[in-house]
Amino acid sequence: MTAAAPSVSLHPISAAQHTEFLSERPWASFMQNPQWALVKPEWEGFSVGIFRSGDGRQEQLVGAALVLGRRLPVPRRIPLLGAKRLAYIPEGPVLDEDEAPLTEVLPALTDYLAGAGAFLIRMGLPGHVRRWSAAEVRQALADAAAEEPAAREGIAGLAPVQEDPRMLRARQQLLDLGWAEPEPSTDFEAGQPQFAASILLTKKNDEGTEPPLSVDEVLGRMNSTSRRQTRKSTRSELTVLDSADGDAEARLAEFQELYRATAENQGFLPRPAEYFRRLHSAMNQGGLSECRVLCAHFEGKPLAAAVYIRQGDLGFYAYGASSNEERKRYAPRLLQLHQIELALEAGCRWYGLGGISPSLEKDSPARGLAEFKTTMGADVVQSLGEWDCTVNPALAKVFNLYMAQRGI
Repeated sequence: MTAAAPSVSLHPISAAQHTEFLSERPWASFMQNPQWALVKPEWEGFSVGIFRSGDGRQEQLVGAALVLGRRLPVPRRIPLLGAKRLAYIPEGPVLDEDEAPLTEVLPALTDYLAGAGAFLIRMGLPGHVRRWSAAEVRQALADAAAEEPAAREGIAGLAPVQEDPRMLRARQQLLDLGWAEPEPSTDFEAGQPQFAASILLTKKNDEGTEPPLSVDEVLGRMNSTSRRQTRKSTRSELTVLDSADGDAEARLAEFQELYRATAENQGFLPRPAEYFRRLHSAMNQGGLSECRVLCAHFEGKPLAAAVYIRQGDLGFYAYGASSNEERKRYAPRLLQLHQIELALEAGCRWYGLGGISPSLEKDSPARGLAEFKTTMGADVVQSLGEWDCTVNPALAKVFNLYMAQRGI
């Protein structure tokens, strides 16, 4: 009698099981941390374990996904429709690829979530498809400003310094399985941006290892203006206060005051104070991640503030705000340096600065972000973006129209 062939199965897992699994995989995003569901109360979060069995062995956990469910905008009591939802997997699932290949996991995951009421599954796999150096993107932005013809192709038209064949293979597998690829866009996507800026905090040496950079080496990757302003900020009589040192409510209040003023000046809708309280509280639970609110003071007055999140290999600048006062003290620069130092101390491989537009057009409204982040020494990295698997086309169409009014 032959042994049963190995197979993949899915079952609910506890937050503790999920956290333990992620703790051994430092490359996993904090948006797959089960605590992330506490930040998003309008979504219903649950953890799914992906198990491998067969060949006479017990089930082994080889993958996990935090799934955020968003129900149709109808009362729960309505038969059938009240139980239907969008299933959203941000930067997941997290898989041991040798034991849980996409070609086996995704059909099983689709069936599992469809059985749980999903009419649409939206997923953004973790990982970088391509990376472009900060210096090359800065040069391309300069060429675009001078209206050089080659600049019209955008960042995607530049030659990358790195391309991951594993991610290219994953893209083809998604297509073969019938998932819908996101449309190219030069705007910021409603979900997670496909193009982002990140500072690589390690270097390759002759032994093939990647030791961490020193702070001076990180500064050396900045352009001359960013480096000069950052160094000046350290001599500007500023004091950095950190919520990790106590009085988190005071730091949150200072951040919110600066954040509201920044939103008014820049014309965007600010998140409420309660969102940042939940974020700070949730990401400091479970032992897998941390969240800090940092404020740069001059003579007792906050001039700039930032929200920093760290998990595993990534330190992340999530939000920032600043005053128009005492700008020559470069308080936001000091906070960037402080976050880089925190990321290095924690052994992070990347310091993330968030999304950018891939456009190089000189009139692009998002150009300033790309310029700022690449002058900080941040390379541009590209993910596969967020893909859709439609289970019920009619419900998916209605829901997408509804969410287009609100943002996902």
